[in-house]
Amino acid sequence: QVQLVESGGGLVQAGGSLRLSCAASGGTFIRYTMGWFRQAPGKEREFVAYISWSAGSPYYVDSVKGRFTVSRDSAKNMVYLQMNSLNSEDTAVYYCAGDSTGWGSTLTARYDYWGQGTQVTVSS
Repeated sequence: QVQLVESGGGLVQAGGSLRLSCAASGGTFIRYTMGWFRQAPGKEREFVAYISWSAGSPYYVDSVKGRFTVSRDSAKNMVYLQMNSLNSEDTAVYYCAGDSTGWGSTLTARYDYWGQGTQVTVSS
């Protein structure tokens, strides 16, 4: 079966960095747009970033621009989220998602496959 598995979450201090990884298995995600979403305690799931299958012009939510970098290694079915200058507002469960039907979207409903999530906690 198709699976996405996130890893790399943990506890970091404000101002620190963390790199999340997402491993895809059970198929190829070469041409999929890969996205990152997050859900903070008591809040709805929100878009963070996406990168198209061509790996060009990644897109970010305003709150993470200049701090987060999304990248992918399509040959290895891997996608990454480098998070720098973390603050308490970044505390959330982070989810990796794959979109097989479009060239890029910030909408949760556009993504076909989801990982189980990895917890990121930023201490102040």
